[in-house]
Amino acid sequence: MKIYMVGGAVRDRLLGLPVQDHDWVVVGTTPEQMSAQGFTPVGKDFPVFLHPDTREEYALARTERKSGRGYKGFTVLADAGVTLEEDLARRDLTINAMAAQEGSPELVDPFGGQQDLSAKVLRHVTQAFGEDPVRILRLARFAARFHDFSVAPETMALMQNMVQDGEVDHLVAERVWQELSRGLMESHPERMFEVLRECGALRVILPEVDRLWGVPQRAEYHPEVDTGVHLMLVMQMSARLQASLPVRYACLTHDLGKGTTPADVLPRHIGHEQRSAKLLRSLSQRLRVPTECHALADVVAREHGNIHRSGELNAAAVVRLLERCDGFRKPARMQDILLACECDARGRGGLQESDYPQRDRLAAALAAAQTVPTDEVAQAAQARGAVGEQVGDAIRRARIAAVAAMTPTRVG
Repeated sequence: MKIYMVGGAVRDRLLGLPVQDHDWVVVGTTPEQMSAQGFTPVGKDFPVFLHPDTREEYALARTERKSGRGYKGFTVLADAGVTLEEDLARRDLTINAMAAQEGSPELVDPFGGQQDLSAKVLRHVTQAFGEDPVRILRLARFAARFHDFSVAPETMALMQNMVQDGEVDHLVAERVWQELSRGLMESHPERMFEVLRECGALRVILPEVDRLWGVPQRAEYHPEVDTGVHLMLVMQMSARLQASLPVRYACLTHDLGKGTTPADVLPRHIGHEQRSAKLLRSLSQRLRVPTECHALADVVAREHGNIHRSGELNAAAVVRLLERCDGFRKPARMQDILLACECDARGRGGLQESDYPQRDRLAAALAAAQTVPTDEVAQAAQARGAVGEQVGDAIRRARIAAVAAMTPTRVG
């Protein structure tokens, strides 16, 4: 039995990056022998075991044979006769198809992964890449992590053929969201969408996003003009401001409605906020997006224009805006809404270094309104005979007064 460290751990070690997780492959043994040595079996689709001490995963060397559509359409062979090279040959990219034997500095690199690391190239290992559509998503995610890496021309051509052959049509929602959410959290999430768009997969996976390219916007508000270009700038800004996953998802989906603006009214986008919210709802349901991500994105889609214009609002309108954002019940989420709007405002050509006073202004307005002792106001209103909505109106008036008492420079 021989044990090898493989995949991302080897890659990141060569790049001088911290190794977060170790992946191990075991060659020349059987499941029964692994169990006899104290390893705990956990794999469902193929033999994977937990180390008795470290609890790290150890997988038996295996090969795969295509037997159907999609990422589940494989027959797996794992036995003592499978070689390390055969196992590495089924991996996605050459930079992930290297191995090092436990306790040895010697590198096993049958497919030129180290050379591609040096050249900063993402290249498929074998034509088996084309059998699993998830690998398109994985490559795009790696492009978002290693943003200065290029995709090998032959790999891009292979991915384009996969899209044309309909392989991407068989991706399941859970795997799409899994890779999408991880890619959104990389240092350059915009690269993921650029790669998906170039190979044609974006129009299959996220047609609502894909149709934004080529849609013009008013140059006085958007110097970059193209809505798709704007979206990529917004994604860059979300990473720069270290936004959370819900905020980044909101950034991705805030302008979906601009892709359905009638041609005769372009470059204006009247009412795109409500169209965005409708498209977002369909997208989130299709990909089974977590409720936390969808809920935040829904508010941002509907209200980002009003938040951008909040400096023009009087105190009453500001309080109504905070109510629509559910800011009084969920003040922490309100901060995320404002961050997503800042990413939108600064994700524009030449405006990346501009201030966004709306964020501080609305945060201060919310803080001022929260100083209102709502229980006392409600009790006083009830003592005057107020019931039902009348009590709520009394609380609203008190909040408006608190916001209006702020200095003019902090709220319009």
